[in-house]
Amino acid sequence: MAAETALLELGLLFAAVAFVGGIAGQIRQSVIPFYILAGILLGPAVAGRLGPYALEATPFVALGAELGIVFLLLFLGLEFNVDRLLADRRRMTRAGTIDLLNFGLGFLLGFGVFRAFVPAFFVAGAVYISSSAIITKSLIDLGWIANDEAGPMLGTLVFEDLVIAIYLVLAAGMVAGGTVTQAVQSILIAGGFILVLVVLAARGTALLERLLGTDSREFLVLRTLGVLVPVAGLGLTLGVSEAVVAFFVGMAFSSTDQVARIETLLEPLRDVFAAVFFFWIGVVTDPLVLLDVAGLVALAVAVTLPSKLLTGYLAGRVYDLGPRRSARVALGMTVRGEFTLIIASLAISGAGGPLAGAVGETISAFAVGYVLVMSVLGTTLMARSGPFERVATKFLGTATRL
Repeated sequence: MAAETALLELGLLFAAVAFVGGIAGQIRQSVIPFYILAGILLGPAVAGRLGPYALEATPFVALGAELGIVFLLLFLGLEFNVDRLLADRRRMTRAGTIDLLNFGLGFLLGFGVFRAFVPAFFVAGAVYISSSAIITKSLIDLGWIANDEAGPMLGTLVFEDLVIAIYLVLAAGMVAGGTVTQAVQSILIAGGFILVLVVLAARGTALLERLLGTDSREFLVLRTLGVLVPVAGLGLTLGVSEAVVAFFVGMAFSSTDQVARIETLLEPLRDVFAAVFFFWIGVVTDPLVLLDVAGLVALAVAVTLPSKLLTGYLAGRVYDLGPRRSARVALGMTVRGEFTLIIASLAISGAGGPLAGAVGETISAFAVGYVLVMSVLGTTLMARSGPFERVATKFLGTATRL
């Protein structure tokens, strides 16, 4: 991006998401697929091939996408606190353990295609992890965030985020060719950092109250960001996903008296940077490259969509929900997003090493295509959940908790 056109290009980005967001609102659809589609059409893969001008995944857009993830997961954490997390730990663990079926199924799928452990490990992670960012955004947009079905979704997402924090350390070690000792050290460092965040969430309320205790809206926003962004950045340098860190920071803030003000003041920032995140997904997606892995994507969707629906429904039942709300949980958990794209970038970095030949590029293209299909399909299923709820209620029994 040339300096003299940087502001213009950024303006076009915001104009594009505002335009397609307006269309989505008019037809009462989730904005997320529209943001992604806008990124594809205006990015180098389409506009760059059809004309002389295209928007690119510049450092600002990439950083804005990371901030979108951070803000979305902050708001997810604000819905929790340590007491609630501990109170729900048994149900969360049971639902999360059921959800691990998807990792095993993904590993079998990957091994069946690539006949090797490392590629299978990457495919397993790509199909296992649901999108905390997109699901949280959809829960907010649909007004489900305060409903009973949000509990099992958020609980399962927390379990997945903890699992993926360890997974990403192992995956990064595999592509870097590190030793087992180095992998263990990385896991211990990441685990220690998460433990510090848990202690902060449990014991740091008084400190955070003093830090955030101001009548100025400006200072409250700056102090919140002054904690959130550096801590997320530090976690990322230590091998912990910024999304996981943001969740725990939000959980720490949830115990203070400033939660309502933080949500009110940061909601516009969350929505702006969330739009940048979804637009970025589109910009880095090349439909032509996806054609080469269309068969693998279709196979993965055919295999993992039913499995996610099943495990999501069972998660709802673990939380004592009836068929109707359990069906909503099932539909919501089908969405994939940011973590799968992180796995895609790791696969590219491992190409030519442990992911020999074109395997790394193939897995990366597969992960991006899988995210594109599942993010659009999942958000559409959530927005159009009515028929599925009626079928679940009719055939699986009358809901005991509606």
